Amino acid sequence: MGLKAFLSKIYAAYSVSQMDKWKLDGVIYQAKTLKYLIQKANHTNFGKDHNFSKIKSYQDFKEHVPVCDYEDLKPYIDKIIKGENDILWPGKPQYLAKTSGTTSGVKYIPISKESMPQHIKAAKNALLSYIHETGKADFVDGKIIFLQGSPVMEKKAGISFGRLSGIVANHVPAYLQKNRLPSYEVNCIEDWETKVDAIVNQTMNEDMRLISGIPPWCQMYFDRLLTKTGKPKIRDVFPNFKLFVYGGVNYEPYRARLEESLGFKIDSIETYPASEGFIAFQDSQEDKSLLLLVDAGIFYEFIPTNEFFDEKPTRLSLGEIELNKNYAIILNTSAGLWGYSLGDTVKFVSKNPYKILVTGRIKHYISAFGEHVIGEEVEQALLMVAKEQNLEITEFTVAPQVNPPKGELPYHEWFVEFSEVPKDLNQFALKVDSVLQQKNIYYKDLIGGKVLQPLIIRPLKLASFINLMRTEGKLGGQNKVPRLANDRILADKLEQYIIKK
Repeated sequence: MGLKAFLSKIYAAYSVSQMDKWKLDGVIYQAKTLKYLIQKANHTNFGKDHNFSKIKSYQDFKEHVPVCDYEDLKPYIDKIIKGENDILWPGKPQYLAKTSGTTSGVKYIPISKESMPQHIKAAKNALLSYIHETGKADFVDGKIIFLQGSPVMEKKAGISFGRLSGIVANHVPAYLQKNRLPSYEVNCIEDWETKVDAIVNQTMNEDMRLISGIPPWCQMYFDRLLTKTGKPKIRDVFPNFKLFVYGGVNYEPYRARLEESLGFKIDSIETYPASEGFIAFQDSQEDKSLLLLVDAGIFYEFIPTNEFFDEKPTRLSLGEIELNKNYAIILNTSAGLWGYSLGDTVKFVSKNPYKILVTGRIKHYISAFGEHVIGEEVEQALLMVAKEQNLEITEFTVAPQVNPPKGELPYHEWFVEFSEVPKDLNQFALKVDSVLQQKNIYYKDLIGGKVLQPLIIRPLKLASFINLMRTEGKLGGQNKVPRLANDRILADKLEQYIIKK
């Protein structure tokens, strides 16, 4: 064991003891956070517009601060971009994180000098929790790779802006800098495929021990690494690779293929970072749920998913949630986001400590007929049957077929990229449909009532999703394939990749 590994175990024990102080008192720490946020932002434009000086309780807060999305906050953010001070949070943001996905195109999410350290602290504590629980710390003595966006920053009105992963890359602790790959120059390459090839060349002969990134892009890196080296498995390239850190998507649909490429089962840590704040991380290898960070400058609210689109949905604080119910997560942050709908859905699996599972996106669902099928349900149904039949799923998405030809009943159309297509695809589809009916009673009623016919699976050619994303300029970075949609925008684009009988 190297010196870094030895010292990291001592540091991990201390850090976990500090986390233990708030783990079992989440409601108390959330009350303190709300009070701090309101007092701090009292004299900002937003605070004055929403009567922060009159807010004395959470009930007051709900009356004065509406639930909003980026478009609602955009007039305030436009003022920040123009260089104005004290708009959403005192002073100016330290950064503006660029993300996509709104009707306005690019989103600019503020990150303040108060919120930035919380991003770094959470990422660090995820690793330290792993070290403390498992006693495995050797990865800090080898090379570490982060597959991420460019760290190049632009500047406007005295504020630096760029991708979140690039912003974070500028804050990697000094003791990890020498271990870290790829180089700054390689990280700055914008074209994703060129960048992956450069990362392969730079890392193939190194002692890689920890790799972090979104699973589908890590798979692309592994595929090119094996092609370049001619080795059968990643373990033959990186014999000391022991820890995979990921976030942004559910790992389970990618696990089988990734582990096939690796040649072994690897320890993994799921994290839940967003430009808006670092929300949770997996703090135990015995438990896939994520520890909600209740003392990180974020006051959380939760709206039952079945009420989210109501005119006046129920808003709950942490102490009011129930276990195993799906909620849309709402953030109020020390960067100046207020009543902000992140767009994600979560469910709690424990209290004290408060632990969550990310179950999907509030806008990613199918309810063309009132079934309200969500991402968690389609993932679990497909993966359960695939596991039974020892099949690997590379990627998939689901859309409704409302007006099928020849007068047949409507159905859910699944576009699935298999490593190898099932011998009896119809039987496979019926089994997936059966599991989905067990998970969603509304869907079951629609099938039983002959409103819908059972789902149909369209097998896709290998690399279909990568090829489509390449043509749309969406390879790499934080770009992800939506699991399901209530429209056919993506489905129609995928029809060209269907394997014809």
